[in-house]
Amino acid sequence: MGNARNLADNLPVEGSLSGRNLLINGGFQVFQRSSAVTTADAGFQGYYTTADRWKIYENTQGAFTTERSTDTPSGSGSSFKAVVTTAATALSTNHYASIEQIIEAQNCQHLAYGTSAAKTLTLSFFVKSSKTGIYTIALYKPDTTGYLYTKEYTINSANTWEKKTINITPTAGSTSFITSSGGAIANDNGQGLILGFNLAWGDAFDGGTSDVWSSSTSNYSTTNQLNWMDTVGNTFILSEVQLEVGSQSTPFEHRSFGDELARCQRYYQKSVQNGSTSYPSSDGYARGMYLFPVRMRNDPTGGYTDAGGGGSVIGNETNTDGFFVTYQSLAASQAGAFSWTMDAEL
Repeated sequence: MGNARNLADNLPVEGSLSGRNLLINGGFQVFQRSSAVTTADAGFQGYYTTADRWKIYENTQGAFTTERSTDTPSGSGSSFKAVVTTAATALSTNHYASIEQIIEAQNCQHLAYGTSAAKTLTLSFFVKSSKTGIYTIALYKPDTTGYLYTKEYTINSANTWEKKTINITPTAGSTSFITSSGGAIANDNGQGLILGFNLAWGDAFDGGTSDVWSSSTSNYSTTNQLNWMDTVGNTFILSEVQLEVGSQSTPFEHRSFGDELARCQRYYQKSVQNGSTSYPSSDGYARGMYLFPVRMRNDPTGGYTDAGGGGSVIGNETNTDGFFVTYQSLAASQAGAFSWTMDAEL
């Protein structure tokens, strides 16, 4: 009975066994932008240096690189690795460094935030760092009324994979922010929840209390958060990050690469082969059409690079389903060729 009870305690309390993870690319399979070493430095806020759906915030006097790593707790697959390349030995008031994912609001409706039935969440992840001590995570709910939750965890052994599990109750700290009307998350394609793995926070942002929801939207961390940016060569690696409904952590949901890629493509897509237009009209113009494999979150911003087919791009029309691109100055036997990227990130 003991084993049966343990099994029952670790099963999800509701819903199917698939689709449990609110996070996309928590297994770090998809790197559409780049899997090479890239740099985040002062004032950097963007998706351009990391795995799909994971955003970097860096504003210190230092810098760190991010990359795809094969160092994982299971010995296979990929992880996300950050390395300090320029130290920030002291943090100013407004300094910060973190790794974040923004969850679309429409994907948060089953959490019932803003009602007395608001759900408990469980965050689980593997982490490995050369710097031991106290770190924090933050969960920010920007919709309706902004509320912030922060929680401390400890990395105990240097350069060793450790699994961490954090329960996030809607009334943490005996608060009623999330269960009242101000806790509601709009049912739209905007920002629902923002999960952050904190690496360094200055005094302007470390006023939080561990395991407490706060009405202050600057309380991303507690004062116990260490400064991971303080030494060149410090490493921080994440693997198998999962955020799910319920008070129990379940085994990491390993999705297929195709499934994970399709989820990522709602927010960012790029061509893997050059697109092309048809042969031109008598006046040297031609138009090509492309339908996205996945409908994007909103009308994306796009960029086109000529691939040497002839002529030049003079205009495009883009929406959530695809785009038209128009070329000019094409000779009679030419078809315009181009590569493209489309961004609809939160």
